[in-house]
Amino acid sequence: MISLNAAGKRFGPKLLFENVTWLVTPQEKTGLVGGNGTGKTTLLKILAGTEELDYGTIGFTKGMTIGYLPQDGLSLRGRTVFAECMSVFDDLRDMEVEMEALTHKMSELDPASPEYLAVTERFHRVENEFTTRDGYNIESQVGMVLDGLGFAKEDWHRYTEEFSGGWQMRIALGKLLLQKPSLLLLDEPTNHLDLEARNWLEDYLVNYPYAYVMISHDRYFLDTTVKRIVELWNKNMHFYSGNYEKYLQQKTERREQLEAAYKNQRERIEALEAFINRFRYQATKAKQVQSRIKELEKIERIEIPNEEKAIHFSFPQPKPSGRNVAEFRGVSKSYGDKHVFSAVDFVIERGERIALVGHNGAGKSTLIKLLAGTEPVTRGEYTLGHNVELDYFAQDQYKELDPDARMLDDLTSLAGLKTQTELRSLLGCFLFSEDDVFKRIGVLSGGERNRYALCKMMLRPSNFILLDEPTNHLDLRAKDILLNALETYTGTVVFVSHDRYFIDKLATKVYEVGDGGVEVYPGNYEEYIWRKSGGAQKMQAEIVQRQQPAAVAAPAAPAPVEAAPKKKINPIKLKLLQDRVAQLEAGIAQTETAIAAAEDGLANFTSAEESARLGVELAALRAKHEGLLSEWESASEALAEVS
Repeated sequence: MISLNAAGKRFGPKLLFENVTWLVTPQEKTGLVGGNGTGKTTLLKILAGTEELDYGTIGFTKGMTIGYLPQDGLSLRGRTVFAECMSVFDDLRDMEVEMEALTHKMSELDPASPEYLAVTERFHRVENEFTTRDGYNIESQVGMVLDGLGFAKEDWHRYTEEFSGGWQMRIALGKLLLQKPSLLLLDEPTNHLDLEARNWLEDYLVNYPYAYVMISHDRYFLDTTVKRIVELWNKNMHFYSGNYEKYLQQKTERREQLEAAYKNQRERIEALEAFINRFRYQATKAKQVQSRIKELEKIERIEIPNEEKAIHFSFPQPKPSGRNVAEFRGVSKSYGDKHVFSAVDFVIERGERIALVGHNGAGKSTLIKLLAGTEPVTRGEYTLGHNVELDYFAQDQYKELDPDARMLDDLTSLAGLKTQTELRSLLGCFLFSEDDVFKRIGVLSGGERNRYALCKMMLRPSNFILLDEPTNHLDLRAKDILLNALETYTGTVVFVSHDRYFIDKLATKVYEVGDGGVEVYPGNYEEYIWRKSGGAQKMQAEIVQRQQPAAVAAPAAPAPVEAAPKKKINPIKLKLLQDRVAQLEAGIAQTETAIAAAEDGLANFTSAEESARLGVELAALRAKHEGLLSEWESASEALAEVS
């Protein structure tokens, strides 16, 4: 649909990319990745036609339609949310008006007249196009999209200017999805979505019938929705088949191949240069020397581009708190007549990492404010445990910063023994580079100040951390640094996040907030979804079903004897078996995913060596899968007996 040929673009004196060639196909499902400042957003604008190339050409297929969603900056007003979304169907509504007019006209004409025949033909043409484009269901389409993006029905008839910038971006996204252009260009589409809306958008895009290219810093979202990764790196474009996880694997392999080729080339160059230097002035070797000089001149030198330096940061480990960090006893919270929580009870223990989840407006931010002490409870009791030191990162944390302080100086006052180089590297991870580190906090935007506030928090040793949307405004690299730091942190964490990957990797418990209560689920978000979908009940039913044939086949019972006393269940053995069954189920799922990936790799031939490697890997995975299944069956039977 779109072709880039020898394309290049500068941003001021900086060259973003050059000599790029890319064909965007009708079934493109692509994620655009790369470091900050590599030109991802600029490239998306070029594809959208809002910016021009400095070099090369771009071609568009005739008749194609493009829909572009920027990161922010859109403002809508003058219509209700529902009317704004219905506006994308103005041409269909015009057809509907014309069909009504034609129907009225046909009722007035003589069926035998030529005019009647002409009106009838026009009516059938219009009705056919109207039906083909599903014109009779446009209102239900709008309702489905608004519901999926988190708009309550009472909000459909509010005017768009009543909504914040984030909700206006949701409206703009909804309009694009309803238009169904042949190419969707999405720049951070999940920035303003909660977890439920994000999950809905994933499903929508997986089933989207046309092409899309997107920028996203949500790893799970990319893994679910894209089939190709295009990376802007080293002023060039690199293509990878598969999702983000496969891209990371392939990139590592490519780097290893490039380094091996570079090493071989260097050895050859050094051998040629040694021969030339040794025999340059010997007449008997003149012909061989000239041959090697020509060979040396023809070698196209391999370059190893510099990788971004890996940053490994860990929180200063805090002093330990008591076992019970925080406790709610019969806590209720109301704002006037609006009841958010009623009689909530729970205990947070030392070392837990708790994710708060729930639909938008369920009370996640209210709960974290109650824990932080910035909001009082209406009824009940909230207590902190022994030696608990609390730190809270709010969505508007930037308001607590000193606007006159320079970032680097402000960090230095907290950092203890951290060097300026380490502090500048840490600031770089949060997108503050070069002279940016000397900026005063007051000149930063709201998003920049929140990024800095999170960076600053990482240097303060508290043993109970509350984080409300810490991953907003962070790219993939900064998220990984924060995630790695929190995984090694020995304190207690409660957090709200809409990043599925971040929750899955970090959470040890999930608190579901909604309907005035809090329900506790063990494990990460994946396990929470499994339990919510009835996975635990299904597994128990399977265990019971497996036990039934044994009961049927059992021999007739002997004459009644005095019943033996009921054996007491060993709780430690029961817990060990339950944990082992859960581990085996997770291992089976991972192995099945790996088998599917290996089979996909064999289906897409790249080289004989790669096919041979994948064949060996697939055989090993299948053997491992059989072993895990066998052990799972034994463990499940043992668990049923103990239970």
